[in-house]
Amino acid sequence: MIEQGLTRRVKRFLLLIVVPAVMLGVNVPPAWAWISELRHQRLINSQEYKQQYGKWDVVDLPDDQKVNAIHAAVLPTGRILLIAGSGNKEDMFNAGTFKSLVYDPATGRSRVIPTPDDMFCAGHTFLANGNLLIAGGTQRYERLDGAVTHAAGGLTVKNENPDAAPQNFAAGTEFRSPEGLIYRATHPFVVQPAAKIATRRGATVTASETVVFAEAVDVGAQYIAVGPKQYTINGVPAAEAQNLYALGQAMTLEKQDYQGIEQSYEFNPFTEAYERVGDMVFKRWYPTLTGLANGSVISVSGLDGTGEILNGQNEIYDPVTRRWTERKDLTQYFPSYPALFQTARENVLFYSGANAGYGPAEQGRVPGFWNLRTNLLTPVPGIRDPDLLETAGSAWVGPVQDQRIAVVGGGGVGESPRSTGRIDTIDLDGPTPTWQPGPSLPEGTRYPNLTTLPDDSLLISNGSRDYRGKGASDNHNARIYRPQTNTLDNAADPQVGRNYHSAGLLLPDGRVMTVGSDPLFNDAAGTIPGTFEQRIEIYTPPYLFRGQQPTIADAPQTVALGQTVDVATPDAARIASARLMAPMASTHVTDTGQRSIALDLQKRDGAVSVTVPEDRTIALPGRYMLFLVDDRGVPSTARWVDVPAAGDTEAA
Repeated sequence: MIEQGLTRRVKRFLLLIVVPAVMLGVNVPPAWAWISELRHQRLINSQEYKQQYGKWDVVDLPDDQKVNAIHAAVLPTGRILLIAGSGNKEDMFNAGTFKSLVYDPATGRSRVIPTPDDMFCAGHTFLANGNLLIAGGTQRYERLDGAVTHAAGGLTVKNENPDAAPQNFAAGTEFRSPEGLIYRATHPFVVQPAAKIATRRGATVTASETVVFAEAVDVGAQYIAVGPKQYTINGVPAAEAQNLYALGQAMTLEKQDYQGIEQSYEFNPFTEAYERVGDMVFKRWYPTLTGLANGSVISVSGLDGTGEILNGQNEIYDPVTRRWTERKDLTQYFPSYPALFQTARENVLFYSGANAGYGPAEQGRVPGFWNLRTNLLTPVPGIRDPDLLETAGSAWVGPVQDQRIAVVGGGGVGESPRSTGRIDTIDLDGPTPTWQPGPSLPEGTRYPNLTTLPDDSLLISNGSRDYRGKGASDNHNARIYRPQTNTLDNAADPQVGRNYHSAGLLLPDGRVMTVGSDPLFNDAAGTIPGTFEQRIEIYTPPYLFRGQQPTIADAPQTVALGQTVDVATPDAARIASARLMAPMASTHVTDTGQRSIALDLQKRDGAVSVTVPEDRTIALPGRYMLFLVDDRGVPSTARWVDVPAAGDTEAA
């Protein structure tokens, strides 16, 4: 009995001691994690922390308003245009479901916009009238190795008859090889008459050329062909067949890349509608559109309608006629989405070397100056990690008058796991422009978003160490680069990871909005397909926690080059600088139109006088956000100002 009672007391004692100990052991980790998170939230929401590092806030739109933000632009209304097209979703492409969204960061309201073509992976830039020019997009999704069942390839349809009318051919038009094998055009196409130029001895005729993608009518290796071969076009009368025919190099079962389209649109920010304009001469997927000093736009690079990278065929858009013109005198090869900037020299662009990747690793990867008068590309070697420029970011740093470009991060060609945290800058105005090393990011960074701020600093946010965030490699950090001191400041860490297909945008109130991200996988092991990030995140920089923003009471809506105007402000005594900030239009961390223009400033009671530079290569024609910045580095909320084009809009 005594032993039984003792045993019961021991058991009771053990229950009182062991069970709480076990429960404590089970619950301490989550309890401690909860306490740690609570402390972290208190820290990042404290005034002292925000004054030094800023703050990020996540915005989750309603499900019916979410889009895959492949492209993002700040409209001159202050609203944001997010373009998905098919959003890198082949089922959406096959269904013809193309999306765009207009989002108002001031009210949180959004509206889905009818989208007429698949603008997925188009190029875009703003025009002088405030419209966003969008050109190119997707004709066909890629077919990977092993998934190609029908031999296919590009055919060049030629017409040697200058007196023929343009001829339209439908999708499914058949081409017959010398062996009698049949291939069909996958898309409709138009064949123009040959060009005829009169000479003293008669005339010179140059055949027109139209590139068409065609695939075999049936599966099987018998349709594999090597070129060159000449094909007849079914339906073309025998009498015309000698003038109208097709030439092909190869029909294969190899991987087929994405294919581009030629369609172009201007998005009107005031009607919030797409307006169809003239088609490009060449189909393009992943092109760069760069605005030139005369108001025209050059379209460069991209994959054509057969999935091949264009071999230097470039063209110019005239916003007056709304038409494109091929410029054979400007034939110059670049990889896809090359970062090309209009410099302070008329007809000279600078290629930073940053690009989105399509194209051979050994061609077109060296930064340099491109003279549009002579078509000479003068390389500027010396950048650190020159083989890691793919998926790099690049932007002007400081006012554009300083003519300093930064190249940030980047990675190896293709699906390389290699990346760099390099920040190098170059002074384009120097007697011998050379790359200067800057500070390094804490981690290798592909796809960094670069956003120029009104205080002349550069926000560098997000990105991933590996290709498309593989291996759970999103960085989840941000830094502020100070070009005046060539230093990096820490910034608050973004909550949302972003890599491929992401963008950062300066808002008119001085905040920064980030969107998008298209990871290859959702897990570190690479077993779960990635999900496109549809949440928005807004960064409030430290300068907005330093007290009240200066205000602009009134400002002119239009300011000409070289003109001095008064800007009414009750804070005139403490205004230190004024900036015109071009609205951003970003895709694949490429925005060639982003620039900050320093304005000469004079103070007086109740107003400041600001002067716009005289040079149109500095103040490109367009709509700008006018910021006044006080002596604490705090910017005002912007007013929109129109800087009209000087002179005509003749091509470069």
